[in-house]
Amino acid sequence: MATRHLCRSIALQSLYEWDFRRKQEAELNQIIQHNISEFGTGLKEVKFIYELIEGVLSHRPEIDNIIEKSAPEWPLAQITIVDRNVLRLGIYELLYADPEEVPPKVAINEAIELAKSFGGDSSGKFINGVLGTVYKAKLESENEAIKN
Repeated sequence: MATRHLCRSIALQSLYEWDFRRKQEAELNQIIQHNISEFGTGLKEVKFIYELIEGVLSHRPEIDNIIEKSAPEWPLAQITIVDRNVLRLGIYELLYADPEEVPPKVAINEAIELAKSFGGDSSGKFINGVLGTVYKAKLESENEAIKN
């Protein structure tokens, strides 16, 4: 498994556990440390895990709002915890991460792979649909900004 994909998996597992247990952000570091020791033994690039999680948490209200607008038939509380956190990671990378470091296609593909690995049978399609909607809106917004 590629290092960055493993980092994303550990970030997802940590966000999942944190969300599932409704923990405080202060407790998240313990969850991350446990998951790194459990699933990432010898992993040298743990900084990326923290960047992902901190990025998701710092933009969570905006990201959750984007999820609600992009999947209006699915209230946030009705989206499975796995899918909700895959979307949070994917949207963070798609909209807030450096596109030179994580191109949009990579952000979407990585999220789909996480959904297929950790989610239900239709998770990959659901994640693809929502992130496709988000990406299309991003492109439209960028094109509108260029015109003005």
